[in-house]
Amino acid sequence: MDPTSLAAAMVGAQMSRVQMAVAAKMLRMNADSAASIVQVIDAAQQNMSRLANLADGVGQNVDISA
Repeated sequence: MDPTSLAAAMVGAQMSRVQMAVAAKMLRMNADSAASIVQVIDAAQQNMSRLANLADGVGQNVDISA
């Protein structure tokens, strides 16, 4: 094997390691964001269940003028 081929193979191997590291980082970020989305949906469901127990007409005549 000539030195040029050996150097090209080493550079290729290093680039594939970098690509794998980036792919792993992206997968972790996707998993973290999915967990965050689940938490937001869960909080929204809890808030909706609290509002469902209110009497009819509550909050209809709220004055929000500044």
